[in-house]
Amino acid sequence: MGTHMNTANSLLDAPVKHAQPAHTALSRRLAVGLIGMLLASLLAILNEQVTAFAMTDIQGALSIGHDDGTWLTTLFEAANVSTMVFAPWFGITFTLKRFTIGAVLATMLVGLLCPVAPNLPALYALRVLQGIAGGCLPPMLIIVALRYLPPKIKLYGLAGYAMTATFGPALGTPLAALWTEYVSWKMAFWQIVPLGVASCIAIHQGLPDDPLKLERIRAFNWTGFLTGAPAVAMLVIGLLQGDRLDWLNSDFIRVMFIGGSALLAVFLVNEWFHPLPFFKLQLLSRRNFAHGLTTLAGAVILLVGVAAIPGQHLARIHAYRPLQTAPLSLLVALPLLVALPSTAALLNLKRVDSRWVMAAGLTLMIATCLMGSLMTSEWIRDNFYLLQSLQIVAQPMVILAILMGVTTGLPPAEGPFASAMFNSLKTFSAAVATALIEALGTAREHFHSNMLVDQLGNRALVTSQGIDTVHGLPELAHRVHEQALVLMSADLYRVMACVALALLLLVPVLPVRIFPPWIATPPSSH
Repeated sequence: MGTHMNTANSLLDAPVKHAQPAHTALSRRLAVGLIGMLLASLLAILNEQVTAFAMTDIQGALSIGHDDGTWLTTLFEAANVSTMVFAPWFGITFTLKRFTIGAVLATMLVGLLCPVAPNLPALYALRVLQGIAGGCLPPMLIIVALRYLPPKIKLYGLAGYAMTATFGPALGTPLAALWTEYVSWKMAFWQIVPLGVASCIAIHQGLPDDPLKLERIRAFNWTGFLTGAPAVAMLVIGLLQGDRLDWLNSDFIRVMFIGGSALLAVFLVNEWFHPLPFFKLQLLSRRNFAHGLTTLAGAVILLVGVAAIPGQHLARIHAYRPLQTAPLSLLVALPLLVALPSTAALLNLKRVDSRWVMAAGLTLMIATCLMGSLMTSEWIRDNFYLLQSLQIVAQPMVILAILMGVTTGLPPAEGPFASAMFNSLKTFSAAVATALIEALGTAREHFHSNMLVDQLGNRALVTSQGIDTVHGLPELAHRVHEQALVLMSADLYRVMACVALALLLLVPVLPVRIFPPWIATPPSSH
């Protein structure tokens, strides 16, 4: 047993033997490799977001019904999230360079095959494979940034990662509108090819050739793999199919949640004691790391919710298509290219406390949600521009402050563990956000519909006006439904404001002051 533990401990130290982080300057060649990793991560996000926004057109082109079509997204997301738990381990074992290029090529190949799948089961299988391949990419970016970036520019590298979490999703709607309206629905899958080719070339040219670490396979965490993968997949499936199948009233959803939760508990216990885990749960003893992951979960729910509500309102009230809502997304996406590095420069100043930068961002989020809660059925795209403009400032302040808290003082050897936990939680929280919006939206819409109908009945409006006309009742029903949708969207904004407020209240309590990476971090930050 002692020999096994010593072998495992030596394997834990393996990542840092052959590739120490640069401390002084970043070479041009390595910069090219880092750009390639950024493009690979962005490719994965765009592949996920664009296909999701174009799913209605994809279903129509392939003659797939709505219920069957929901599984195209669900299976992809379940595979995507579960892969992120284990991707860093495989990236270290097979080297970041080889593993990332292989994952990019696999994502491209499956993307090329998806539109020509012979039948629905084949398309389901391809979407699972694409979810697995795409899930390997974002975690690699954090590992590379922690390993190779000099301290002076490390925050700018993290801003690049933040771009994949903010800029990438914001591009989803405009690109989906471009392909489906003007080119072909197939481009929702094929658009990744040019980006993939560029990223493979850059990674191949720029990243160093680390030796393979195949000896790690002898200590592979089989218990963690065989419990963690199905646990995460089952929970994601339960979340994304829950609203359609009526949540716990469905036997299938109950099995997904109960089985997934039981397996997740076994997985977490195993990770605590295993000598070569996928998740190093001991990192949670560091206050800033624990606060970062807690805030990350809430921030992702917040960002997904605030981004989804305007589009849903415009589509359901005014029948906007992605082409009409694209300007709202572009308003956020393009300025982020300036806002992210600007925020990184702010956080890189010694006198700036990242906790209060985060607090300022959350305050702007609360203001956005409170203004959104005042919406009416008259609101069109122009009414959301101010709300979206606040997101340009707020999103980088929140996300970069979280990344700084999680990664500052983290040695490269612990980068894979942090990346696995951070990316898995981020993507899982996005599934939670989707489920929350759907569940709350359905419940609040029904509540407001019932309340409005009761009020109409009490006032005897139906019997006194328009009941004998052909169009009176349908028109009245339409107005009731429309108003219920507006009140539902306003309620969702209020819920998001509560999430932001809860995160804001954590700021003065949990994290401790940290300094930029180029300054030695005091021991108290741990």
